[in-house]
Amino acid sequence: MRTAMIERKTRETEIMVSLDLDGTGDYDVDTGIGFLDHMLESFARHAMLDLKVRAQGDLHIDFHHTTEDTGIVMGQAVAKALGEFKGIRRFGEATIPMDETLTRVALDVANRPYLVWKVNFTRPKLGEMDTELFKEWFQAFAQHAGICLHVENLYGENNHHIVESCFKGLARALRQAVEIDDRLGGEPASTKGVL
Repeated sequence: MRTAMIERKTRETEIMVSLDLDGTGDYDVDTGIGFLDHMLESFARHAMLDLKVRAQGDLHIDFHHTTEDTGIVMGQAVAKALGEFKGIRRFGEATIPMDETLTRVALDVANRPYLVWKVNFTRPKLGEMDTELFKEWFQAFAQHAGICLHVENLYGENNHHIVESCFKGLARALRQAVEIDDRLGGEPASTKGVL
């Protein structure tokens, strides 16, 4: 079973994430940040993983710590569920249209974290959430999941569409990359013999 449960408690946040990489897209998300909940629910559905998130944070200060720490714990849970990353396809990509918006996401699940973020927003907030925090979430997720992640918004005007296409693109690309490839016979998709 490719499942994991991670808990992280700091003076700023208390986060619990459980997930099943081979789920059906079920989700139960409560971060205290409505827009982030919406994105994580969409992510779970399109990645076809089962996801439960509980987050309590210092929202009276701002949403930064809760957003970043949720990305950290979700990334850790993905890495734990993958174990030694054996037998997975490793690479994934998705190009996601959403009305006037088009976003491309490509990733390599190889325990070599990196983020390229080519996404710009024209509004400082979506709902009550600062748009600059989306990069923080993707950075934290990529670092702790061990994913080389490239996210590029090719064009778009509506900021909601732009960020939602990023999360859906990540979901679809991750779903593709973590699928088991039977032809690998349980071995890593690498000439090194390890990821």
